[in-house]
Amino acid sequence: MSLPAVAHLRLRLSQDCSIGPGKARLLETIAETGSIAAAGRRLKMSYKRAWSLVEEMNRGFREPLVASARGGSSGGGACLTPAGETVLASYRRVESRAEAAVAGEIAALRALVAAPEAGIEAGSDLPLPRNDGKN
Repeated sequence: MSLPAVAHLRLRLSQDCSIGPGKARLLETIAETGSIAAAGRRLKMSYKRAWSLVEEMNRGFREPLVASARGGSSGGGACLTPAGETVLASYRRVESRAEAAVAGEIAALRALVAAPEAGIEAGSDLPLPRNDGKN
């Protein structure tokens, strides 16, 4: 089975502000679920981690990206602000353009990758035997 080559784009916009695949996915999942806690569960991260990332993004941009309401009888919840929607859409556009720009180079690099050894699935964490005559 051949695994697709993937480029992961992380944008460091200032010393205290960055966005990459994880934060973008968190924003998307908050938009889908309406909840920071539910987004964290879906992404297999703790609520504390999800909340920390949201706070980091809200502090790093001029306007908050996520608005949240405390829980309780009304249930609380969270949603992307207009700024959050703009940042997420912009990041996805930059990511798409970057992937298109490097597709040829990635294909050239893939052509140079050695075929996996028989019995070891591509992408596994098992080290491949060295091919330097020493094993």
